[in-house]
Amino acid sequence: MAQWFAAKADHPDALLFFRMGDFYELFFADAESAAAALDIALTHRGEHAGVPIPMCGVPQHAAEAYLARLIRRGFRVAIVEQMEDPKTRIGKAPIRREVVRLVTPGTITEEALLEAGRTNMLLALAHDASGGTGQNGVGAAWLDVSTGLFETASLPQSDLPALLGRLEPAEILAPGTLALGDWADKRAPEPVPSPPLVARRRLAEAFGAASLEAFGSFTDGEAIAAALALDYVRATQAGALPRLARPEPQGSAGVLAMDAATRASLEIQRSRDGGTQHTLLGAIQRTLTPAGARLLAGWLAAPLTNPAAIAARQDAWSWLLAQPEAASQLRRALRSVPDIARALGRLSLNRGGPRDLAALRDGLAAAATIATLLEGPLPPALQLARAALPTDLSLARELTAALADPTPHRLEDGNAIQAGYDGELDAHRALRDDSRRVLTTKQLDYAQRFGVASLKIRHHAQLGYIIEAPAAAVEKLRGFPELTLRQGMANGARFTTPDLSELDRQIAEAGERASARERAVFAHLVRAALEQADPLATCADALALLDVAQSAAKLAESGTWCRPEVRDDDAFLVKGGRHPVVEVALAGHAAFVPNICDLSPDRRVLLLTGPNMAGKSTFLRQNALIAVLAQAGLPTPAEAVQIGIVDRLFSRVGAADDLARGRSTFMVEMTETAAILHQAGPRSLVVVDEIGRGTATLDGLAIAWAVLEALHSAIRCRTIFATHFHELAGLADRLPRLKPHTMRVKEWKGGVVFLHEVAEGAAGRSWGVHVAELAGVPAPVVRRAGSLLTALEKHHSPLAAGAPLGALPLFAAADPVAAEPPAAEPPQLTEPDALHRAIGDLDPDRLTPREALDALYRLKALTTVPVGETSEYH
Repeated sequence: MAQWFAAKADHPDALLFFRMGDFYELFFADAESAAAALDIALTHRGEHAGVPIPMCGVPQHAAEAYLARLIRRGFRVAIVEQMEDPKTRIGKAPIRREVVRLVTPGTITEEALLEAGRTNMLLALAHDASGGTGQNGVGAAWLDVSTGLFETASLPQSDLPALLGRLEPAEILAPGTLALGDWADKRAPEPVPSPPLVARRRLAEAFGAASLEAFGSFTDGEAIAAALALDYVRATQAGALPRLARPEPQGSAGVLAMDAATRASLEIQRSRDGGTQHTLLGAIQRTLTPAGARLLAGWLAAPLTNPAAIAARQDAWSWLLAQPEAASQLRRALRSVPDIARALGRLSLNRGGPRDLAALRDGLAAAATIATLLEGPLPPALQLARAALPTDLSLARELTAALADPTPHRLEDGNAIQAGYDGELDAHRALRDDSRRVLTTKQLDYAQRFGVASLKIRHHAQLGYIIEAPAAAVEKLRGFPELTLRQGMANGARFTTPDLSELDRQIAEAGERASARERAVFAHLVRAALEQADPLATCADALALLDVAQSAAKLAESGTWCRPEVRDDDAFLVKGGRHPVVEVALAGHAAFVPNICDLSPDRRVLLLTGPNMAGKSTFLRQNALIAVLAQAGLPTPAEAVQIGIVDRLFSRVGAADDLARGRSTFMVEMTETAAILHQAGPRSLVVVDEIGRGTATLDGLAIAWAVLEALHSAIRCRTIFATHFHELAGLADRLPRLKPHTMRVKEWKGGVVFLHEVAEGAAGRSWGVHVAELAGVPAPVVRRAGSLLTALEKHHSPLAAGAPLGALPLFAAADPVAAEPPAAEPPQLTEPDALHRAIGDLDPDRLTPREALDALYRLKALTTVPVGETSEYH
């Protein structure tokens, strides 16, 4: 427990996985937290200050599965290992234990803890006043321990939400004064930054350079953030560093900016429920390797703003589209490519296994095959990829000769190195494995010598090799002096002999020598692989690029996806555009209705009106997604696309409240609208849906009107503005670049058919009552809403002049069982009759209960009509 307290003092904010033999055990509050999170038994072990110590534990061989659950719940875990072999230690002191690793969400490398197709970013932030962004600048550095990626940027603090949305970091190192908004739960313990000069020197030393400027130009904030990230990784890995690429300054320029709200609205990589099925990534992904899936996700997360770079990506997949045979062979080869980058990352941290070396072997073999497929004139991107594929296959040959097939998961499982590769290992194995024949011979010898045919030689975990005899033979065997009784059992006994003990020692030593030699051979192979770490990483990047290129070509094969024309101007014309995710969902059920979207400079604001469920939100999202795909360098779901570079994309489609922060739906909507009005510029694309819906009608109309004017006249950006305020269509006469459009519908047999077509013009009504009927609202309520709507439309407003509330059916009793509304209203009487005069004479405030009952009978008598007569009251 003294060891536990010492480790806990060094890592107070982490759960301690404390190695005790074959288990990792947790104590005190750690045990209580872990038992609740993992749903395992909480027990006690020993006492501290007279109080039982809470304890729980997990088996060492299953620790990864439990770690994965804890990391997903947001815990940090310190691994405390036994640093001595209990069999070889001298003395009776406790086994020495040390923290060998701190497992945190941003520094994991285990395959079981990572998502194959998703990066796992650690992001470090620091204040930066040296990057030209002013006092509110931020230096950022992000790395992926599992793949070695390491990049930096300097940006204004206002752009931080967009960076967070793009990277989706698993863990964030940031000063406490820097607000992280929706990402606050990813914050790690606050780090202590180094001064700029110290940070630059330590970074240069870590990568063996004389100066950090050897890798590019870094602001002070970038250098401080990069040093923070590097120090944190080193601390979590007990002083070791994984293989990391040299830090590469990215800057915010060159990337389409999208904040987290826009990404959530468009569901680019994650749907609102956190899944990936109904997302843009899920709809277009045709990749065949984990690295390709990660690269494609990265392209979608950070579309480019450089037309030349976009065209280079397009050229790569266009070449494969024009070479179907080469593309087909490339796909066959890519299917056998493992995750080279992550295997290399684990090996660099001495955490790799035989299968990681096998991944390098198989990846190199596939790369050699792929290199032969890329022949003839190639576009620049494919030329670079071809050049990155290795020509020296000596490592692949070495690994092929050394590794067994199939390769075991863990080195401890044995037989990772195949026979014939290392003579010394073969000799130790022969002695170890020959023991089975020797033991069989020894068992027959003992059976004959002692006259007990049923005795067996077995191996016991504590006793080693022993003679096991049935109960009937025990007394007989006790009479032999060379036999020593080691253990009695209910159904027999266990004995040993001096020569069996000696044989046990020899076999154990042979097995240990074989294991030690196999570890040495494995370490030699790992060193050989790490000596080629840089070319291996470059090869992994090239294979990922080829995978994304074939994925895009596969997407375009159908002929319904086009290569967009991306230009450096203000164009925006989509012909026959479709929503890629909705189209996939409709496949086999219905055809998606394509639409045109023209936001050319002289008509850059498209005002969209129309009924609910007619497709307004789909139209908004599909054009935003087409812009993302086009600038990511990928095919687009349309007949033809021309897009001028978009520098910022804003999408506000769908509304939700934020109860945890006390923000209503309307407050969230207004906050997001404010962000658009502050950050959008002339090169931006804005798609917004129903601004102003969360408040009173006149307030909402006024807000929508003002926002529309600002987007049209002040910001002058390309905009699709969907609304139910049909009055806004009248602004077309005052705003010359505003073009009203509507979703077409067709009335049919008293109902409405949604055509899902966008046409110029304005909607006359919203058809909300019909949508309510389609949604299953009870028929009486639908009929009541229809009658109220008719009255409201007649008087324009319940408060309009000449339309007193009494003239509307607002307070009329709704008949819940009537099949049809009344055919006609009662006639209006011009002179009071007896019934009206009787009612007028009543003073309800002065009536006793008895008088009120009598008055009711008198009124009823006035409505009674003799048989054969009629009354306007019947």
